[in-house]
Amino acid sequence: MRRLEGYSSRKRNTSQNISPWREIHPACIVFPVPEPLAPIFTTDLFPEIEQKLVDLLRSLTSDDWDRQTLAPKWKVRHVVAHLLDTQLRKLSLARDKYFADSPQISSPQDLVDFINRLNAEGVALYSRLSPAVLISLMEIASRESYEFHRSLDPYAKAMFSVSWAGESESQNWFDTARELTERWHHQQQIREAVGRPGILTPELYHPVLDCFMRGLPYAYRDVEAKAETIVRVAVAGPCGGEWQLHRDAAEWSVEPPSPGSFDARVTLPEAIAWRVFTKGIAREAALPQARIEGCRELALPVLGLTAIVG
Repeated sequence: MRRLEGYSSRKRNTSQNISPWREIHPACIVFPVPEPLAPIFTTDLFPEIEQKLVDLLRSLTSDDWDRQTLAPKWKVRHVVAHLLDTQLRKLSLARDKYFADSPQISSPQDLVDFINRLNAEGVALYSRLSPAVLISLMEIASRESYEFHRSLDPYAKAMFSVSWAGESESQNWFDTARELTERWHHQQQIREAVGRPGILTPELYHPVLDCFMRGLPYAYRDVEAKAETIVRVAVAGPCGGEWQLHRDAAEWSVEPPSPGSFDARVTLPEAIAWRVFTKGIAREAALPQARIEGCRELALPVLGLTAIVG
Protein backbone atom coordinates (compact mmCIF):
# COMPACT_ATOMS: atom_id res chain seq x y z
CA MET A 1 0.00 0.00 0.00
CA ARG A 2 1.55 3.26 -1.11
CA ARG A 3 0.77 5.31 1.95
CA LEU A 4 2.97 7.16 4.40
CA GLU A 5 2.04 6.72 8.03
CA GLY A 6 3.31 8.45 11.14
CA TYR A 7 4.93 11.81 11.44
CA SER A 8 8.46 13.03 11.84
CA SER A 9 9.13 15.54 14.56
CA ARG A 10 11.62 18.33 15.09
CA LYS A 11 13.05 20.04 18.16
CA ARG A 12 12.15 23.65 18.61
CA ASN A 13 14.79 24.21 21.34
CA THR A 14 17.78 25.73 19.57
CA SER A 15 19.60 27.07 22.63
CA GLN A 16 22.41 24.52 22.41
CA ASN A 17 23.28 25.71 18.90
CA ILE A 18 23.35 29.49 19.48
CA SER A 19 25.85 31.75 21.11
CA PRO A 20 25.28 33.52 24.46
CA TRP A 21 24.97 36.81 22.56
CA ARG A 22 22.05 35.45 20.56
CA GLU A 23 20.39 34.21 23.73
CA ILE A 24 20.39 37.81 24.94
CA HIS A 25 19.08 39.09 21.62
CA PRO A 26 16.23 36.75 20.55
CA ALA A 27 15.50 38.85 17.44
CA CYS A 28 18.73 37.47 16.01
CA ILE A 29 17.78 33.83 16.50
CA VAL A 30 17.27 31.95 13.24
CA PHE A 31 14.66 29.27 13.87
CA PRO A 32 14.80 26.02 11.89
CA VAL A 33 12.48 25.73 8.90
CA PRO A 34 9.38 23.75 9.97
CA GLU A 35 9.03 20.30 8.46
CA PRO A 36 5.90 20.16 6.30
CA LEU A 37 3.44 17.32 6.55
CA ALA A 38 4.44 14.38 4.38
CA PRO A 39 2.34 13.65 1.28
CA ILE A 40 -0.40 11.09 1.80
CA PHE A 41 -0.90 8.38 -0.81
CA THR A 42 -4.49 7.15 -0.72
CA THR A 43 -5.11 5.55 -4.13
CA ASP A 44 -5.00 2.00 -2.81
CA LEU A 45 -7.79 2.79 -0.34
CA PHE A 46 -10.34 3.38 -3.09
CA PRO A 47 -11.28 -0.26 -3.83
CA GLU A 48 -12.12 -0.87 -0.16
CA ILE A 49 -14.13 2.28 0.37
CA GLU A 50 -16.01 1.83 -2.91
CA GLN A 51 -16.84 -1.80 -2.14
CA LYS A 52 -18.19 -0.74 1.24
CA LEU A 53 -20.37 1.81 -0.54
CA VAL A 54 -21.76 -0.69 -3.03
CA ASP A 55 -22.45 -3.25 -0.29
CA LEU A 56 -24.21 -0.57 1.73
CA LEU A 57 -26.39 0.56 -1.18
CA ARG A 58 -27.39 -3.00 -2.00
CA SER A 59 -28.61 -3.47 1.56
CA LEU A 60 -30.90 -0.41 1.60
CA THR A 61 -34.68 -0.67 1.61
CA SER A 62 -36.87 1.53 -0.57
CA ASP A 63 -37.62 3.66 2.49
CA ASP A 64 -33.89 4.06 3.18
CA TRP A 65 -33.33 5.73 -0.18
CA ASP A 66 -35.66 8.54 0.84
CA ARG A 67 -34.24 9.17 4.32
CA GLN A 68 -32.90 12.65 5.08
CA THR A 69 -29.13 13.08 5.39
CA LEU A 70 -27.02 15.71 7.16
CA ALA A 71 -27.04 17.69 3.91
CA PRO A 72 -30.22 19.79 4.28
CA LYS A 73 -31.32 19.53 0.64
CA TRP A 74 -30.33 15.91 0.04
CA LYS A 75 -31.91 12.61 0.88
CA VAL A 76 -29.94 9.38 0.52
CA ARG A 77 -30.76 9.04 -3.19
CA HIS A 78 -29.49 12.57 -3.79
CA VAL A 79 -26.17 11.84 -2.09
CA VAL A 80 -25.76 8.67 -4.17
CA ALA A 81 -26.57 10.65 -7.32
CA HIS A 82 -23.95 13.21 -6.33
CA LEU A 83 -21.31 10.53 -5.77
CA LEU A 84 -21.99 9.08 -9.21
CA ASP A 85 -22.10 12.46 -10.92
CA THR A 86 -18.80 13.71 -9.49
CA GLN A 87 -17.02 10.48 -10.36
CA LEU A 88 -18.21 10.52 -13.97
CA ARG A 89 -17.52 14.23 -14.27
CA LYS A 90 -13.96 13.82 -13.00
CA LEU A 91 -13.28 11.03 -15.49
CA SER A 92 -14.66 13.12 -18.34
CA LEU A 93 -12.64 16.20 -17.44
CA ALA A 94 -9.37 14.89 -16.01
CA ARG A 95 -8.97 11.61 -17.88
CA ASP A 96 -10.71 12.30 -21.20
CA LYS A 97 -10.04 16.07 -21.36
CA TYR A 98 -13.65 16.67 -22.35
CA PHE A 99 -14.97 20.11 -21.39
CA ALA A 100 -18.68 20.69 -21.90
CA ASP A 101 -18.50 24.02 -20.04
CA SER A 102 -15.89 26.76 -20.19
CA PRO A 103 -16.94 29.14 -17.43
CA GLN A 104 -15.22 32.42 -16.68
CA ILE A 105 -13.74 31.97 -13.20
CA SER A 106 -12.35 35.23 -11.88
CA SER A 107 -12.85 34.80 -8.12
CA PRO A 108 -13.21 32.07 -5.48
CA GLN A 109 -16.94 32.79 -5.36
CA ASP A 110 -17.20 32.21 -9.11
CA LEU A 111 -15.73 28.75 -8.58
CA VAL A 112 -18.12 27.99 -5.72
CA ASP A 113 -21.11 29.11 -7.79
CA PHE A 114 -19.99 27.02 -10.77
CA ILE A 115 -19.44 23.87 -8.66
CA ASN A 116 -22.78 24.34 -6.91
CA ARG A 117 -24.53 24.62 -10.26
CA LEU A 118 -22.87 21.47 -11.60
CA ASN A 119 -23.69 19.58 -8.39
CA ALA A 120 -27.34 20.62 -8.53
CA GLU A 121 -27.65 19.64 -12.18
CA GLY A 122 -26.00 16.26 -11.60
CA VAL A 123 -28.16 15.44 -8.60
CA ALA A 124 -31.31 16.42 -10.49
CA LEU A 125 -30.33 14.13 -13.37
CA TYR A 126 -29.08 11.01 -11.61
CA SER A 127 -31.56 11.00 -8.73
CA ARG A 128 -34.20 10.09 -11.32
CA LEU A 129 -32.53 6.71 -11.85
CA SER A 130 -33.57 3.59 -10.00
CA PRO A 131 -31.42 2.28 -7.16
CA ALA A 132 -30.45 -0.75 -9.26
CA VAL A 133 -29.24 1.42 -12.13
CA LEU A 134 -27.42 3.79 -9.79
CA ILE A 135 -25.57 0.91 -8.15
CA SER A 136 -24.60 -0.64 -11.49
CA LEU A 137 -23.26 2.65 -12.81
CA MET A 138 -21.46 3.29 -9.52
CA GLU A 139 -19.59 -0.01 -9.81
CA ILE A 140 -18.38 0.84 -13.30
CA ALA A 141 -17.45 4.42 -12.45
CA SER A 142 -15.63 3.37 -9.27
CA ARG A 143 -13.45 0.84 -11.10
CA GLU A 144 -12.54 3.33 -13.81
CA SER A 145 -11.89 6.08 -11.29
CA TYR A 146 -9.52 3.87 -9.32
CA GLU A 147 -7.61 2.91 -12.47
CA PHE A 148 -7.33 6.55 -13.46
CA HIS A 149 -5.97 7.70 -10.10
CA ARG A 150 -3.59 4.75 -10.02
CA SER A 151 -2.18 5.81 -13.40
CA LEU A 152 -1.20 9.29 -12.20
CA ASP A 153 2.22 10.46 -11.15
CA PRO A 154 1.45 11.53 -7.56
CA TYR A 155 3.91 14.44 -7.74
CA ALA A 156 2.77 15.80 -11.10
CA LYS A 157 0.51 18.83 -11.34
CA ALA A 158 -3.16 17.97 -10.85
CA MET A 159 -5.74 19.26 -13.29
CA PHE A 160 -7.71 20.69 -10.37
CA SER A 161 -6.22 22.46 -7.38
CA VAL A 162 -7.49 21.90 -3.85
CA SER A 163 -9.19 25.27 -3.51
CA TRP A 164 -10.37 24.83 0.07
CA ALA A 165 -6.69 24.59 1.05
CA GLY A 166 -6.02 27.88 -0.71
CA GLU A 167 -3.92 26.28 -3.45
CA SER A 168 -3.92 27.57 -7.01
CA GLU A 169 -1.89 24.53 -8.05
CA SER A 170 -1.84 21.10 -6.39
CA GLN A 171 -0.03 17.83 -6.91
CA ASN A 172 -1.96 14.71 -7.87
CA TRP A 173 -1.48 13.06 -4.48
CA PHE A 174 -3.38 15.92 -2.82
CA ASP A 175 -6.17 15.94 -5.40
CA THR A 176 -6.53 12.16 -5.01
CA ALA A 177 -6.62 12.46 -1.21
CA ARG A 178 -9.26 15.18 -1.57
CA GLU A 179 -11.27 12.76 -3.71
CA LEU A 180 -11.04 10.16 -0.93
CA THR A 181 -12.43 12.67 1.58
CA GLU A 182 -15.43 13.23 -0.70
CA ARG A 183 -16.12 9.52 -1.11
CA TRP A 184 -15.63 8.91 2.63
CA HIS A 185 -17.71 11.72 4.10
CA HIS A 186 -20.68 11.28 1.75
CA GLN A 187 -20.78 7.55 2.47
CA GLN A 188 -20.65 8.37 6.18
CA GLN A 189 -23.62 10.71 5.69
CA ILE A 190 -25.59 7.85 4.15
CA ARG A 191 -24.65 5.47 6.94
CA GLU A 192 -25.77 7.91 9.62
CA ALA A 193 -29.03 8.59 7.79
CA VAL A 194 -29.98 4.91 7.58
CA GLY A 195 -28.61 3.91 11.00
CA ARG A 196 -25.79 1.65 9.74
CA PRO A 197 -22.33 1.30 11.31
CA GLY A 198 -19.96 4.01 10.22
CA ILE A 199 -16.56 3.79 8.57
CA LEU A 200 -14.62 5.43 11.39
CA THR A 201 -11.67 3.06 11.05
CA PRO A 202 -8.04 4.15 11.38
CA GLU A 203 -7.19 2.89 7.91
CA LEU A 204 -9.90 4.94 6.18
CA TYR A 205 -10.72 7.83 8.50
CA HIS A 206 -7.24 8.94 9.58
CA PRO A 207 -6.13 9.79 6.01
CA VAL A 208 -9.33 11.80 5.62
CA LEU A 209 -8.51 13.83 8.72
CA ASP A 210 -4.90 14.23 7.61
CA CYS A 211 -6.10 15.61 4.29
CA PHE A 212 -8.56 17.99 5.95
CA MET A 213 -5.79 19.46 8.13
CA ARG A 214 -3.94 20.66 5.02
CA GLY A 215 -6.60 23.37 4.86
CA LEU A 216 -5.74 24.87 8.26
CA PRO A 217 -3.28 27.53 7.01
CA TYR A 218 -5.91 28.84 4.59
CA ALA A 219 -8.53 28.86 7.38
CA TYR A 220 -6.09 30.98 9.43
CA ARG A 221 -5.04 33.28 6.58
CA ASP A 222 -6.64 36.33 8.22
CA VAL A 223 -5.65 35.46 11.80
CA GLU A 224 -2.91 37.78 13.06
CA ALA A 225 -0.34 36.42 15.49
CA LYS A 226 3.27 36.99 16.43
CA ALA A 227 6.03 34.89 14.90
CA GLU A 228 6.53 31.43 16.44
CA THR A 229 2.90 31.16 17.55
CA ILE A 230 1.81 27.52 17.83
CA VAL A 231 -1.77 26.25 17.56
CA ARG A 232 -2.32 22.53 17.99
CA VAL A 233 -5.31 20.61 16.64
CA ALA A 234 -6.06 17.16 18.02
CA VAL A 235 -8.72 14.63 17.12
CA ALA A 236 -9.35 12.30 20.05
CA GLY A 237 -9.91 8.64 19.29
CA PRO A 238 -8.15 5.69 17.63
CA CYS A 239 -8.57 7.27 14.16
CA GLY A 240 -7.33 10.69 15.19
CA GLY A 241 -4.01 12.34 15.77
CA GLU A 242 -2.47 15.75 16.34
CA TRP A 243 -1.38 18.48 13.94
CA GLN A 244 0.28 21.81 14.47
CA LEU A 245 -0.16 25.25 12.99
CA HIS A 246 3.01 27.30 13.06
CA ARG A 247 3.20 31.02 12.40
CA ASP A 248 6.44 32.45 11.04
CA ALA A 249 7.02 36.14 10.33
CA ALA A 250 4.71 36.11 7.29
CA GLU A 251 2.27 33.20 7.25
CA TRP A 252 0.85 30.05 8.80
CA SER A 253 1.91 26.52 7.90
CA VAL A 254 0.79 23.09 9.09
CA GLU A 255 3.32 20.59 10.34
CA PRO A 256 3.70 17.53 12.58
CA PRO A 257 3.45 18.32 16.30
CA SER A 258 6.68 19.09 18.10
CA PRO A 259 7.61 18.90 21.78
CA GLY A 260 7.19 22.03 23.80
CA SER A 261 4.58 24.59 24.66
CA PHE A 262 1.74 25.93 22.55
CA ASP A 263 -0.35 29.07 22.47
CA ALA A 264 -3.67 27.31 21.85
CA ARG A 265 -4.90 23.76 21.50
CA VAL A 266 -8.23 22.41 20.23
CA THR A 267 -9.31 18.81 20.77
CA LEU A 268 -12.32 17.41 18.91
CA PRO A 269 -13.91 13.98 19.37
CA GLU A 270 -13.40 11.90 16.24
CA ALA A 271 -17.15 11.28 16.03
CA ILE A 272 -17.81 14.92 15.11
CA ALA A 273 -14.49 16.07 13.63
CA TRP A 274 -15.44 15.14 10.07
CA ARG A 275 -18.78 16.88 10.47
CA VAL A 276 -17.10 20.08 11.68
CA PHE A 277 -14.98 20.26 8.51
CA THR A 278 -17.75 19.34 6.04
CA LYS A 279 -20.59 21.58 7.27
CA GLY A 280 -22.27 18.63 8.96
CA ILE A 281 -22.67 20.38 12.30
CA ALA A 282 -23.16 23.99 13.27
CA ARG A 283 -20.24 25.69 14.98
CA GLU A 284 -22.47 26.50 17.95
CA ALA A 285 -23.30 22.81 18.37
CA ALA A 286 -19.69 21.67 17.96
CA LEU A 287 -18.17 24.20 20.36
CA PRO A 288 -19.45 22.59 23.62
CA GLN A 289 -17.92 19.28 22.47
CA ALA A 290 -14.52 20.82 21.77
CA ARG A 291 -11.86 21.15 24.46
CA ILE A 292 -9.93 24.40 24.19
CA GLU A 293 -6.67 25.12 26.00
CA GLY A 294 -4.73 28.36 25.92
CA CYS A 295 -5.86 31.38 23.92
CA ARG A 296 -9.49 30.95 22.92
CA GLU A 297 -9.31 33.52 20.12
CA LEU A 298 -6.45 31.63 18.49
CA ALA A 299 -8.29 28.31 18.84
CA LEU A 300 -11.74 29.17 17.47
CA PRO A 301 -10.78 29.49 13.77
CA VAL A 302 -10.14 25.73 13.76
CA LEU A 303 -13.92 25.27 13.83
CA GLY A 304 -14.15 27.45 10.72
CA LEU A 305 -12.11 25.09 8.55
CA THR A 306 -14.29 23.94 5.64
CA ALA A 307 -12.75 21.15 3.58
CA ILE A 308 -15.38 21.07 0.86
CA VAL A 309 -16.33 23.42 -1.97
CA GLY A 310 -19.72 25.08 -1.72
